[in-house]
Amino acid sequence: MTAALARHDITGLILAGGRGLRMGGVDKGLQTFSGQPLVWHALQRLQPQVGTVVVNANRHLDAYQALGVPVHPDALADFQGPLAGFLVGLQQARTSHVLTVPCDSPQFPLDLAARLAQALHAQQADIAMVSAPECDSTGSRTVRAQPVFCLIPVRLLDSLQSFLAAGERKIDRWTALHRTVLVPFDQP
Repeated sequence: MTAALARHDITGLILAGGRGLRMGGVDKGLQTFSGQPLVWHALQRLQPQVGTVVVNANRHLDAYQALGVPVHPDALADFQGPLAGFLVGLQQARTSHVLTVPCDSPQFPLDLAARLAQALHAQQADIAMVSAPECDSTGSRTVRAQPVFCLIPVRLLDSLQSFLAAGERKIDRWTALHRTVLVPFDQP
């Protein structure tokens, strides 16, 4: 980590609160990959990078609690999306920052927190967010933000609460309200 933001200053938040609609309604975090639930892989990669880890889940809470870390459901009803998970993380954090990762990306970088913290500090940004190349339907590559991987200061809690209270739910619309730096998912 940079001198400006140490590992113990970051709460890791694993987002596992969705409905899994694109996967037929299954609980994505509990689907297996290499013999273990996806959420287990996320936890193994995240724990060494942060001071503490919490999981945001809305179903199968006992299965998530078996991981040995705190589990918190959304405070908002009806599966309001990833920002509802962000809200829980910012409310529960006892650190200055929260690093969010989805439960269904088992191989995110082992230095993700350090790279996001470094970019946040270097660019004097409010939010550091991952970006990754994607191919569109024509085969053209473009770099796109991946906002479920981001480092957020807890001081943005009021901003997020106001945004959600106004009925908004889109991550990119909320992050656009703040100075955001994009960080490549993979290093060259």
